[in-house]
Amino acid sequence: MENRRLLQNIPHPKKPSTPVLVISKLIVIALPIAQIAIGALYLKECPLKDYIPIYLVVWGVFSITLSLLSCLPCTQESEGQEQRPLSSLCTAWNSLVSIFLFCWFIAGNVWIYSIYPPNYDGSNGAPYCNKTLYLFAFWTTTLVYILVGAALVVCCCVLLCMCLLGRGGPGATYDEDV
Repeated sequence: MENRRLLQNIPHPKKPSTPVLVISKLIVIALPIAQIAIGALYLKECPLKDYIPIYLVVWGVFSITLSLLSCLPCTQESEGQEQRPLSSLCTAWNSLVSIFLFCWFIAGNVWIYSIYPPNYDGSNGAPYCNKTLYLFAFWTTTLVYILVGAALVVCCCVLLCMCLLGRGGPGATYDEDV
């Protein structure tokens, strides 16, 4: 029951202001915009794996779509009210786009990592992949793994701190809430 008290004492965060939301959305969509630009710019520059530029363009478009859909009023949760049919539709659509992005990410991993390191020089007639395109796709995909790993480490540290702070010393007694 001590954990319940610990969680109840955590203050609820305030909703961020509109300028903060706009700036955060712009930061979040900067990488997808770059993915679309690089993928479109080098669309025919990777005969070794034709799908790598397509992967970048599709990943960027659907990431921006998912970010923009989260701005719609139908996706905002309202406390104490029933879930409206439009809200259910938005939730279903966001879930489908998220599942598609996860599957597309796995496909992109296969296309990108299966040719590592690629031939960057197309002058000898062998299949090649443009260096800028490939390295951008490689590092944006690898960045996802780095961010997921960092998030897991942070979550484990937070859980460890909560366990250590929520526990008293040896022999400590707690009043049980009934």
